Amino acid sequence: MRIFLLCSLLFSYLLAQTYSDSAFSANGEVKYKNFTSFDYVNPNAPKGGHIKQYALGSYDSFYDFLLKGTSAKGLSLLYDTLMVRSFDEPSSQYGLVAKQVQRAEDNTFVIFHLDENAHFNNGKEVTAFDVEFSFNTIARGENPSMVRYYADVKEVIVVDKYTVRFNFHNPNNRELALILGDLPILPKHYYENTILSENPLKLPLGSGPYKIESFEAGRSVTYRRIDNYWAKNHKTRVGYFNFDKITFDYYKDDAVALEAFKSGRYDYREESSAKNWAVGYEGIALKNQDIQKIELLHSLPSGMQGFVFNLRKNLFKDRRVREALGLAFDFEWSNKNLFFNQYSRTKSFFDNSEFASVGIPLGAELAILEPYRSKLPPEVFTQSFSPPKSKGDGNNRENLKKAQALLKDAGFIIKNGKLYPPKDSTQPNAKEQPFTFELLLVSPAMERVAIPFQKNLQTLGITMKIRIVDVSQYINQLRQFDYDMIVSVFPQSLSPGNEQAFFWGSKAADSAGSYNYIGIQNEVVDALIAKIIQAKDYQELLNSTRALDRVLLWEHYVIPHFHTKTFRVAFWDFLEHPAITPIYNVGFETWWVNPSKLEKLQMKYPSLRR
Repeated sequence: MRIFLLCSLLFSYLLAQTYSDSAFSANGEVKYKNFTSFDYVNPNAPKGGHIKQYALGSYDSFYDFLLKGTSAKGLSLLYDTLMVRSFDEPSSQYGLVAKQVQRAEDNTFVIFHLDENAHFNNGKEVTAFDVEFSFNTIARGENPSMVRYYADVKEVIVVDKYTVRFNFHNPNNRELALILGDLPILPKHYYENTILSENPLKLPLGSGPYKIESFEAGRSVTYRRIDNYWAKNHKTRVGYFNFDKITFDYYKDDAVALEAFKSGRYDYREESSAKNWAVGYEGIALKNQDIQKIELLHSLPSGMQGFVFNLRKNLFKDRRVREALGLAFDFEWSNKNLFFNQYSRTKSFFDNSEFASVGIPLGAELAILEPYRSKLPPEVFTQSFSPPKSKGDGNNRENLKKAQALLKDAGFIIKNGKLYPPKDSTQPNAKEQPFTFELLLVSPAMERVAIPFQKNLQTLGITMKIRIVDVSQYINQLRQFDYDMIVSVFPQSLSPGNEQAFFWGSKAADSAGSYNYIGIQNEVVDALIAKIIQAKDYQELLNSTRALDRVLLWEHYVIPHFHTKTFRVAFWDFLEHPAITPIYNVGFETWWVNPSKLEKLQMKYPSLRR
């Protein structure tokens, strides 16, 4: 009895050291205090319609947190989360399944108080036991990426039926409450006796706004809106989820998918190809304005897309080699001749955000980097990083000369027009092999970007083979790090945090399925990631992220590509959207169907009929 009283007193004391609300922000104040809906929705948007979208490749799983398999598009429609993020703030969350969140001032725990009205789509209520089950299934499951993501969470405790508490290993990880708020809630009663990895196409059950109505494995999946969705009038859901049905049809090739869009086989498309955007949509529908093309300016960090080295391969271990290969990519020529001058060169892993490094490190940022000076390239402290430039006329001679000098300095030699690496002292009798590697691609459209790069590498005596594989094979090879070089994108959030360890952390380098595609094992990078995760305030987060950015750039882990600062969106003209577009998302979940417009278009284009 005495122990119980002491525990109760301690628990009460801990609760006294908390602050609670129905919303919170990781950086500053939330935008929405007393509100009925977000600014970027139409609260009176009509419900109805069956719209189609597209996806590439195939799928064989309805669960995107498993290690194996390719998950279907649209799965987030099935599940509610404890909290939801707004599309016009960088790091704010508002209660959904959790009506209130209680956070310790010293960040040692967080408590979520659940909305007693929340229920799954089979009528059973959502309880703290479901939250506990969801955490243990996702964060303590078989996927090492998920395990690492939640590694600083010590334990989950069910306090009572509608209250769940998470205790933290690391109180310096400021992002923990935020990422727990993103946790999708799975029904324990439905899944507890199922091994999902052995039954990946088991029809999911959630508490979200949609359910899977039908599917053709690997080819299509259709979601139907839940009429009695428990949160349909919730202030964070007003104006959202207006389509009665959403179907994702799968296409093996993007060129085929684009033609299908123009013929009315599906209704909405976010375009990633500059060539397609410039000339690919020509046709009667566009001419008649039955297809609309718009560009929406956004404030999202661009992240980093580029040619990604696999440092697990000996050829790429030398930084001078990586820098030399980067000099062979002629962005200016590609932008002019391939991209219709639509792109800007990416100069940072956090481009288009204030987290991008600029100039040379000064003040607090310099102080962060100074202890590691002897372990870093000197340029980190003396130069502002800028990718190589050319005149864009196809003559990249000056950059190739610099590349040759770097390769010579690294011990490479030219024989009969082929580049040979330095002899391996550990295997003196090994047969000399010319510098040859493979670029693994999943998108045929990227081949036209790679071919000019390939030709410039030939000038250096380097052979780059290009191989294109299907989505499933590509994902499998990525998970096993079975490649020399890939084209990849490292997206960045509005508030850098735990995901940096997935991208660049040493522990992730040898963990199958991680996003450390490069294979970085760098103690300075690890230290800077820790500083980001444990930053005490926004300014420290800013300085630590900029410091990490400099190190990643000057290590030449990636040959940077390009980015655009707009969402390029094409859609059939029966789709409508709110007057205000959020700055961090297209917000397609807030669009709706204009039935009279649809009826007219269906008379002209029978393929629009559902």
